Amino acid sequence: MGYRDTFISVAEDCRASTGETPPERGGKPTVAGLQHAMLTTRPGRYTQEEVLLASSPQLRAREDVNALEDLPQEELQRMLAEYFAQPRACLRASPLGKTYGWGLHYDDQGRITAHPVDSGEYTRLSQDTSLTQLKAMRSRRAG
Repeated sequence: MGYRDTFISVAEDCRASTGETPPERGGKPTVAGLQHAMLTTRPGRYTQEEVLLASSPQLRAREDVNALEDLPQEELQRMLAEYFAQPRACLRASPLGKTYGWGLHYDDQGRITAHPVDSGEYTRLSQDTSLTQLKAMRSRRAG
């Protein structure tokens, strides 16, 4: 499921001109907030599958960006298999690229780093022809 050697730039209709930290809602982190925390506090540590699982309702309730690291490996593998037994949207659908101005770089092992749209590294990665270039999904339908 995960991408490799890929850069996902912000959506065409993203209004953010800089990388914004997603706000909390009701004093708790949102899906975007948890994904942002994982990718900015531990850049290059997580794969898409790990980020999606950690931001799923079953783990998001723990409100801990390190929740995955506290799980025994066998438990993590079981949870990943259960969660991905059904089709899931990839991080192209994440609010990070749709709303908050973050591009996502997947290295050759599928590990992700997040880059604010107004950074030099974002510009460099978005022009790197050795990477598969994708866009985050639009928030609204074109037309």
